[in-house]
Amino acid sequence: MNQLSPKQLKNLYQQGKNIMSLLRKFEESNQNTEEIIELSYDLQAGSYISALDDESMAKHKAEYGTAIAKEILALCNPKSVLEAGVGEATTLREVIGNLPEKTKAYGFDLCWSRLAHAKLWLNRNSISNVNLCTGSLFKIPFRTNSIDVVYTSHSIEPNGGYEQPILQELYRVTKKYLILLEPGYELASQDAKIWMKYHGYCKNLVKVSREQNYLVTKHELFPVTTNPLNPTAITIIEKKSSSESTECSVLACPKTSSPLWQYDEVLFSPEALCVYPIISGIPCLRSENAIIASYYSELSQRP
Repeated sequence: MNQLSPKQLKNLYQQGKNIMSLLRKFEESNQNTEEIIELSYDLQAGSYISALDDESMAKHKAEYGTAIAKEILALCNPKSVLEAGVGEATTLREVIGNLPEKTKAYGFDLCWSRLAHAKLWLNRNSISNVNLCTGSLFKIPFRTNSIDVVYTSHSIEPNGGYEQPILQELYRVTKKYLILLEPGYELASQDAKIWMKYHGYCKNLVKVSREQNYLVTKHELFPVTTNPLNPTAITIIEKKSSSESTECSVLACPKTSSPLWQYDEVLFSPEALCVYPIISGIPCLRSENAIIASYYSELSQRP
């Protein structure tokens, strides 16, 4: 994709370079590929947690998470919530802190490094009811209709041009409501629109949703935001699912969306006949993590 090694990119990042912009220039494109997004955000791992050392940032994050939780509770009392593109879980922590204790919380992200930081940080803060895994917005490793409320927080943002397939996956997984907290391109100033287009940010989420016949019940600027050039809009989509709740694992094979079964330090897909590794307690559930293992279930039972 580019002529620079990950080590060189890391050095450039530490010098303050915008890696996503740099990689787009190599690609000669105004769109961010998933590989560009992964490289850029993985290099940032730990920075979102470190930013909370700033009192004003910590206060903003608390207000932001509280406001999201209020939106959720105004819709339903969820048994489960999922943050798609959870990063270092700094938003998810504040959201679940304002939801009922019995609410099951999940998060996935492209970058293992960010999740590893999140896991350590959550443990230090004695938060144990969050389940994290790697995953792609294009092939979400959760079962269909498995989560009451799925939400995003600027995770669709860098995927401009890929809004439809991402929304289809998010909608598939949610059971009751999909809440999008993403750049409000259509509601933004002209300067903000220019800035968003330059960075390849998403837009037309409401238009794409309605083209898919999704029921959009709310779309407006979110009251808690920091960057006037990237104002957050909230979009709420209601989904009426007739599926019954299940006690089975909500995780799914990203190749088939079928259930996964845990054996030792892997998750096995009986349908795809492959295994996914678990590294430092974090399931790696991207399609490219799959290892073909046709007889794993039989051989793993041997002494």
